[in-house]
Amino acid sequence: MSEAGISIRNLKQDFGRGEPALKDINLEIKKSEFVAIIGQNGAGKTTLAKHLIGLLRPSSGMIFINEQDIRNQPISVLAQQVGYVFQNPDHQIFMDQVSKEIAFGLRNLNLAEAEIERRTVKVLKETGLFHLKDAAPMSLSKGHRQRVALASVLAMEPEILILDEPTTGQDYRGSKQIMDLIAALNKKGHSVIFITHDLQLVADYAQRVILMGKGAIMFDGSPREVLIQRELLAKTNLKPQQITEFSQSLANYGAPEDIIQVDELVAVFRQRAAAPLRALVNVG
Repeated sequence: MSEAGISIRNLKQDFGRGEPALKDINLEIKKSEFVAIIGQNGAGKTTLAKHLIGLLRPSSGMIFINEQDIRNQPISVLAQQVGYVFQNPDHQIFMDQVSKEIAFGLRNLNLAEAEIERRTVKVLKETGLFHLKDAAPMSLSKGHRQRVALASVLAMEPEILILDEPTTGQDYRGSKQIMDLIAALNKKGHSVIFITHDLQLVADYAQRVILMGKGAIMFDGSPREVLIQRELLAKTNLKPQQITEFSQSLANYGAPEDIIQVDELVAVFRQRAAAPLRALVNVG
């Protein structure tokens, strides 16, 4: 069996309003990969993602998931393989109780009530929503509504998980809790694709980064390969993280130019500071 969970060939989307929204996208995402898609607003990130769940159909080109052509598959069938969490949670929340919202999709899978209850309670606890299980979702803050939308998708246990700005409305602790939960699913074998403007999330969690601009893939590589490229990021209205910029400003003093984590630069400073002490010890 192919290692590619998702294979996109010559995908084009033209809405007939100027330039095509997607231009000849060729992309393979392996099973169990953790992939970030970044780029400016209007780069085509969400448009690309919506093709993977059938919310948009290609103007031309082909999309395969697990070697199956999905262009004519119903959304209801695709939803059993691909879970999609919208950037705006209000686009997918409609029940009058948090626990009902999470259980809704599970009932459509015709699962036994005991299994529905088990999964609902499990995901409520994992996403920190258990104390809100009886609340009306639309009465909650946007951050909590985002968690409800995420929980309802996670409960379905999809093989592929796509998240559009998954930490919107979350503080640092909430963002970390959500991303750690997603990372744990990835370690269990789930493929994860997340769209974000937060380059720190990319540095912390992604295994691979796809940089998009004007409907095309501009670069595809590791976080370190992508996040250090000031000029390339600027073409999509992004800029390197502050720690990367700081490290690059010290390049004349021997600092590495490919730093993407604070801990990496701290380790360099400690190593440099320890060198004179080691020299003194050796002389002594």
